[in-house]
Amino acid sequence: MSELRFESLTMPAVTLGPENPLPHFLVRQDAHDQVAVDPAVPEEIRRHIGYGRVDGCLPYGLQDNYDRTRRPAAFRVAVLENDILRATFLLERGGRLWSLVHKPTNRELLYVNPVFQPANLAIRNAWFSGGVEWNIGMIGHTPLTCAPLFAAQLHLADGTPVLRLYEWERIRQVPYQLDAYLPDGSHVLFVRVRIVNPHEHECPMYWWSNMAVPEAPGTRVLVPAESAYQLDYITGMQEIPIPLRLNTDISYPTQIDRCVDFFFRVADGQRPWIASLDQAGRGLVQTSTARLRGRKLFVWGMAHGGRHWQEFLSVPERPYVEIQAGLARTQAECLPMPARSEWSWLEAYGLMEADPAAAHGAPWTAAWQAVARRLDVLAPSAMLEAELARTAAMAARPPEEVVQRGSGWGALERQRRQHAGDPPFCDGALIFDDAALGAAQTPWLQLLRAGALPRRAPAESPGAWMVQPEWRDLLERSVTRNAGDHWLAWLHLGVMRLYANDVAGARAAWDRSLRQERSAWALRNLALLEYRARQAGPAADLWMEAQRLAPELYPLAVECGSALLRAGRADSCLDMVARLSPALRTAGRIRHLEAQARLDRGEIAAAEQILLDGLVVVDLQEGESSLTDLWFGVQERRLSEQERVPVDEALRKRVRREFPPPAHLEFRGQANGTA
Repeated sequence: MSELRFESLTMPAVTLGPENPLPHFLVRQDAHDQVAVDPAVPEEIRRHIGYGRVDGCLPYGLQDNYDRTRRPAAFRVAVLENDILRATFLLERGGRLWSLVHKPTNRELLYVNPVFQPANLAIRNAWFSGGVEWNIGMIGHTPLTCAPLFAAQLHLADGTPVLRLYEWERIRQVPYQLDAYLPDGSHVLFVRVRIVNPHEHECPMYWWSNMAVPEAPGTRVLVPAESAYQLDYITGMQEIPIPLRLNTDISYPTQIDRCVDFFFRVADGQRPWIASLDQAGRGLVQTSTARLRGRKLFVWGMAHGGRHWQEFLSVPERPYVEIQAGLARTQAECLPMPARSEWSWLEAYGLMEADPAAAHGAPWTAAWQAVARRLDVLAPSAMLEAELARTAAMAARPPEEVVQRGSGWGALERQRRQHAGDPPFCDGALIFDDAALGAAQTPWLQLLRAGALPRRAPAESPGAWMVQPEWRDLLERSVTRNAGDHWLAWLHLGVMRLYANDVAGARAAWDRSLRQERSAWALRNLALLEYRARQAGPAADLWMEAQRLAPELYPLAVECGSALLRAGRADSCLDMVARLSPALRTAGRIRHLEAQARLDRGEIAAAEQILLDGLVVVDLQEGESSLTDLWFGVQERRLSEQERVPVDEALRKRVRREFPPPAHLEFRGQANGTA
């Protein structure tokens, strides 16, 4: 008998901590940004590369206040179960499908991380490995990956329970939902996805379902394709034949030396699917209806940096790879979603049991065709299409009970639309009721109802950000009234203006905010404008004043220290570090800044000692090489002074050859030590 229940799951975990209160305008470079694209890559891909890209994560706040201290923590989960499969979803972490167990064999089909340990890989910084992640909206890991979703329950006409997960995505301003269900006797878990564009304009759209599966020698990834678009830090994007690439069979992840993406070119009309099968021919298979046509393999690679990332995200000896399914061919592109449109598709997840001799045999085409034949028995393509149609009415029906609420932003948007006389952004299938509203939405509700943001003291957090044009119009009108003309309103208005690329308007708003009340928030934002204008000195001055007004704000201290170093003020950076509280002074980013300042002052031994003392930067970004760059910089300066030679290209090459970084500093994902 199929059932849906709600439980608690306990595992070692760090706390996320409060959001960063600083608006995130600094461009976060995703691994797929600025890729060099081979001219041979088809026009259908090249024309959408970069389309819909966003800088930063506004209106969301960064989630960068975690550490690496793990304690047992309870997570709320939903469990769908029948006599064959048991699926567990993390309701408070993006609705991630955390575990999928094949009960007759007691086999876990996914990689289940034994800990919850965020690292800096997502749009809002915090990301964690394991399970199946649902990525919507824009290139990169979704801003909702470490946030609660709405969770509700309902039933199909035959009584099968359905878990509904949904939210209002604030960057694209679209609602989306997942309806997961597991019919009696079904060998596959169904996940029905629905995205609605409620706007009168085209909307860039992105979706990738990222499946983590165990990495083990002999495990092979199979997909119905004869070529792939390889994307890495060195070669950019180019089409390659598969499975052999420079005498390496890339269908076996443990044979790949470096961090790399392979976006498989599934032919038009070919049923899309992907599987990860062990030496016995068993493992996870994922398939879908035709709309979800992209398929991908991601590996950290067997180089030391990739191995280190695996452990940094989990614990030793628990490696994984990702197999993925998306709307587009690659993750460097969004697709144009027409105005007032809806996209739906059905995904299926289950155990593939293929003949190992065929699945691991040659030629490649025969191997994937053997798996495809088994898939046609397990979950026929026609059955998935029929199931998608059969469940359309269910997907539009209201849930029977809302079990967990997500954010209040959907409810706020519902109220704004009602106030403006605009049509609803969703149908009755998604309930964004007032019970979801919280402290983050309260000031904006007051702006909507009373025509002014409420005042607060400049020492307090400025609250949640809003960049939607309709809210900007409301705020622009409010500052012309006495009740709405205050420092906080002008601060928020400046953020809205800069988001809309009105740099002069943003500067004017923040200047006016400062004239009314001196605040760290406006000073920091003006510093950011100077930084963008390449005025390192004035930017550093403003950042220093802001940091003095908010001396215990860790992200502001990091920004200030970085600005001082860019301005060539190592002494001032060290003075700032010395003034910090012990808790901030010992944080990884601050220690890293101190080491760089020591090196800039010629204190080579002191800088090296900080690096050797087990320096850990908890939110080191994927692709970031600052730790190894600093290590090499120390060695270059040391050899230059010892041997009285210039720091030139020859010395740099020698240092990289003779002085490899300590293991705890190495996060570069390339086999040759470059990233």
